[in-house]
Amino acid sequence: MDLGAVIAYNMKTLRAERNLSLGQLSKLTGISKTMLSDMEKGGSNPTINTLWKIAHGFNVPYSRLLDGVESEPSLVTREELLHQSEECAHYRVYFYFNTIPGRNFEIMIGELDPHCEHATASHAPNSQEYLYLISGALKVKTKLIDVQTLRPTDALCFDSSVEHTYINDGDEVATFLCVNYYP
Repeated sequence: MDLGAVIAYNMKTLRAERNLSLGQLSKLTGISKTMLSDMEKGGSNPTINTLWKIAHGFNVPYSRLLDGVESEPSLVTREELLHQSEECAHYRVYFYFNTIPGRNFEIMIGELDPHCEHATASHAPNSQEYLYLISGALKVKTKLIDVQTLRPTDALCFDSSVEHTYINDGDEVATFLCVNYYP
């Protein structure tokens, strides 16, 4: 599956549903019209934070931009997962169930390399994030909470409508399950 083409299709569809021009979408997202146009043509594979800004502008879950067009139930294997990473590739996410339209949540596995941090843009208003640490060490901080330290099998729920940062100051990859809920 070509991720750029999927993002392009979903952006065009959402923009048409909302009757928005590229200029209007640019104002909602803070992303230039040129960059948005390039994404809608499938000419680029935007970063995770860029997609968060677009999702926030459309007021949809992040993974709505990654939704496939299938509506039948299907098994999702690790090899089939949509995968995204930041430019430095120290943070990676793998999306599950991105082909089910109309949901108000997203499920993903996150990986953060040792001695790295990843700042995530704010999600939609009133959204909540649920983290479950599978392995490694992970700290989470937001503007609303002090640093929370998770050990394997620990879980954390927090308001993800504010910027938040994942911190791995350990010596192994931190692997975690993340569920974002959009009421």
